Amino acid sequence: MIGTQLPPFTTKVSRDRVRRFALAIGEDDPVFHDLSAARALGHPDIPLPPTLLFSAELDRPGEDLLAKLGVPVDRVMHSEQRFTYHAPAHAGENLTFATVIADIRTRAGRTFLVQETEVTRDGEPVADLRQVLVAEVIA
Repeated sequence: MIGTQLPPFTTKVSRDRVRRFALAIGEDDPVFHDLSAARALGHPDIPLPPTLLFSAELDRPGEDLLAKLGVPVDRVMHSEQRFTYHAPAHAGENLTFATVIADIRTRAGRTFLVQETEVTRDGEPVADLRQVLVAEVIA
């Protein structure tokens, strides 16, 4: 499975989703809620809060990777998430997520699954995401 590339997918994050996400994480800066405030700071639209890309990646359609690996969802923990940003992302932009399984390793009776995702807009880098999931059992 190491080196497996998941099919890339493209999604568009709505202003409403940005606003709801900002509220959920307690972000009250008007730039994440008000188009006028965002534009006053030079943004073309409301910018995505930095960690929203993680939840946008969960929109991936198709077969669930964990199910493919035989891992029950109730046996998985989200262990780590890293973000490296290259450019801001904004509501209404088409963002493409391309994910590869970078590593699978077992330690102390747990299996660690490392996913690395490139997020691009019109082919230009927006961010690199790295996620580590920990599972009790992989079949």
